[in-house]
Parts: sequence; structure tokens; C-alpha cells
Amino acid sequence: MKILVTGSTGFIGSALAPSLLEGGHTAIGLRRAGQSGDLSAPNWNPATGGIDSTSLDRADAIVHLAGENIGAKRWTAARKKMIYDSRVEPTRAMCGALAKMDNPPGVLVVASAIGYYGDRGDEWLDESAAAGTGFLAEVVKAWEIAADPAREAGIRVVNLRFGVILSPQGGALQRMLLPFKMGVGGTIGSGKQYWSWVTLDDVVGAIGHALANHSLTGPVNAVAPDPVTNREFTRMLAHVLSRPAIFPLPAFMARLILGEMANELLLSSARVRPAKLVASSYQFRYPELETGLRHLLGR
Repeated sequence: MKILVTGSTGFIGSALAPSLLEGGHTAIGLRRAGQSGDLSAPNWNPATGGIDSTSLDRADAIVHLAGENIGAKRWTAARKKMIYDSRVEPTRAMCGALAKMDNPPGVLVVASAIGYYGDRGDEWLDESAAAGTGFLAEVVKAWEIAADPAREAGIRVVNLRFGVILSPQGGALQRMLLPFKMGVGGTIGSGKQYWSWVTLDDVVGAIGHALANHSLTGPVNAVAPDPVTNREFTRMLAHVLSRPAIFPLPAFMARLILGEMANELLLSSARVRPAKLVASSYQFRYPELETGLRHLLGR
């Protein structure tokens, strides 16, 4: 397949492209119009959803990963607007443009997030669960609705709801490694909140599975089948690193440092089940946390 990828130089996209090439596909990373870099890469204009098709033949699929990093900076009103706009508006514009094409791609895989479910304690959540409340839940709901024009035009749309993506190259695990290696890591808040995690390897695998599996459509939880509490996660990380985990980060301190972002990214609980991936026979590379961490950290 010829697959167009937005956000191809980001955290997920940079891992996805080599996998697609190894699978025999043609992967084309789309760059923002006016962005420096590979001049042979076709333009994608997030404001209009337009893809410079003058240098392209018909694409078979699009993987839409572009969007502001949610955890990069403390949330202000301006930052929250940037996060919302970077996901919802480009997706809506792109899907509107795709719906008008005479020969649109057959499948569109759009990044989404388990933030859709909000803070749900120890309740088991699959794709049929209702949306939660909070900023991230509102963003994700609008983000998924923004793909409706493509869906209504007959394009198979898959909204992959990513959990906490584990990689030493980015995300939560990268930020945790230094304090844990120094022996000053520990639980966050009560430690009772569920972290539904997934290795970057399985994120890439789930994207490829969604592209190839015609039975998958709509929201799909991209999480490992073994969610753990934060206390379990931190203890396992310390165990794999052969370090103690005796310095907790109290909830009030997390809020003091990160503000609203702490509540939604660190302290909220979502115990998510990958029901659709399991039903469609996706084989997780790392279904258990210990084996996943040992692979990622070379331990």
C-alpha cells in the first residue's frame, strides 16, 4: 500500500515509518506547508486539510498522527487551545477534503487517546464505554467526531485510542527514568490510579493491524491487556532497574508542579481493555509490563 503519514517525524511516526517500509509498503511522510526539511515530501496544510496531490498518485491509506504534545508544557488557557486546535481543526479539515475526493483512500487511521474515558477509578472500560469528563475527554470526543465526514463518505476510519505509550525515547517512561535510576522514584499520589500502558512497539503493531484488518472501524483501544496501578507500575520499573522506589510524589506536589495537567495525566485512573484488538486476533508483542520494560530498557 501507499500510505501517507502526518506527524511522521514525531514520537510515533518516526517509529512507524521504518515498520511500514519493512512490511513492503510505500510510506510518505507529510510535512506542514512551508516547513523546512525534505523538499521531496508533499505538503499538508493543517488549516485547510489540503494535501498537495500534484506529486502523488492515489494513496491507499492515511495515518494521521499530527498534533501538539499534550505533556510538553504546563497547561494554560492558550496551551489548551493549542492542544485542542492542533487535533480537532486539522482532522476536520482533512476529512472534509477527503470526503470530496473522487478516489479517496480506503482507510484512515487517526490517533486518539484513552483520555476519552476520563477518571473512572477501577471500572473496566472497553470501546463501548461512555465518554468521561475533563479537558482531555472533551478534546478526544471532538477529535473523533472531526473524522465523521470521511466516515460518512464511505472511508473506513479507525480512531486508535492510545494509552500511556512506553519508550525510553519519549513520553512518560523517558521522564521517569532519571529519577528512578538515581533511586529517588516512587508512586504518584495514592498510587491506586490505573495506568493503561502500551509499548511503542505495540502502538506501531496496532497501526499496521488497523490498516490491514477490514473488520476494525471506529474507536479501538490501543493498550496492553494488563493495565496496572501506578503503585504496581513504579514498583515494577524499580525492580527492572534494580533500584528502590521509596520516594513518593504526593498529589498536592504534582498539582503544584504541573497544575491541571497533573490531575488528568498522572492522577486520573482509566482501566482500559483492548477488546477490539483482541477480538480481531491482534497478537501483542509485549502483553505484560515486566517483559515490556525489560525489552525497552535492555534489562
